[in-house]
Amino acid sequence: MLLLGIESSCDDTAAAVWEDGTVRASVVSSQADLHEEYGGVVPELASRNHQRLIVPVVQQALTEAGVDAEALDAVAVTYGPGLPGSLLVGVSFAKAFARGLNVPLIGVNHLEGHVYSVDLEPPRPDRPFVCLVASGGHTELVHVDEGFRHEVLGRTRDDAAGEAFDKVAQLFGLGYPGGPDIDRHAESGDPTFHDFPRSRLDDLDFSFSGLKTSVLYFLRDRSDAERERLLDDHLDDLCAAVQAAVVDVLVDAVRRALDETEAEEVAVVGGVAANSELRRRMEGLGHDEGVGVSTPDLAYCMDNAAMIAQAGAQRLAAGHASPRTLDADSNLQL
Repeated sequence: MLLLGIESSCDDTAAAVWEDGTVRASVVSSQADLHEEYGGVVPELASRNHQRLIVPVVQQALTEAGVDAEALDAVAVTYGPGLPGSLLVGVSFAKAFARGLNVPLIGVNHLEGHVYSVDLEPPRPDRPFVCLVASGGHTELVHVDEGFRHEVLGRTRDDAAGEAFDKVAQLFGLGYPGGPDIDRHAESGDPTFHDFPRSRLDDLDFSFSGLKTSVLYFLRDRSDAERERLLDDHLDDLCAAVQAAVVDVLVDAVRRALDETEAEEVAVVGGVAANSELRRRMEGLGHDEGVGVSTPDLAYCMDNAAMIAQAGAQRLAAGHASPRTLDADSNLQL
């Protein structure tokens, strides 16, 4: 099967060509530089740039894959969750493209894309497995089984892990997105410099708003001179302490999910899965618990269309093609 994947849920315009389990081309056009000065994604700017970029990005993916559009067997597209205007650009293009080619249209939940990104490259985790989806907008634990079946075990009640990194980075005067900057500074910092709170709920849900508020108060309760000196002298230590608080909560939740499900495989996906400390700690968890740990290549942790194509192919194989009336759903749940 030869399949085109399209992703435009936030600020990345992406297209990929997937054939029988192999990614033949994956193109991502990022708008990060455009939104950096605002400290976050501006929805109107994002949707306008998706309109400008989607045709050349799709064409580039087809060219790199060396295929003609007429050879495609299906088109998969993210239809939620995400920014409404951004989603509409991708969905509208995919609907028209699929109709023009007279091939099936497959609407894919963005989170499904992340979950099944671990299948893009070997070794692929055996089913069932526990999947931690950690990104800028979502933090969820999912139990994944054969036949494109998955069950949400827990999700964030407020800020997602990546969102917490972004907001804390802004408080520290770092760039956007904040996760990579915090990871880089934390590498040479002391995670015991300050004990920021870890919110461990009775169930498998997550909450990171308390961490963000704690950092805010930690800085606000100091004079301007003290705060400036603290950020000058101990930025690496602060980043390491914040990172440790987030990673501790994520790893602990995965451990409890493994105990609850008795799964023997775990996957970590999404933008936060690129965090070096989380990867290191998850490898340690796998060793301690005797379970396999899978993480996608760094390129497939971030938003991309290859994961949408992968999930789309599995969704189609399970008999879940979409109607031509498919619409964007910005609040779509997994």
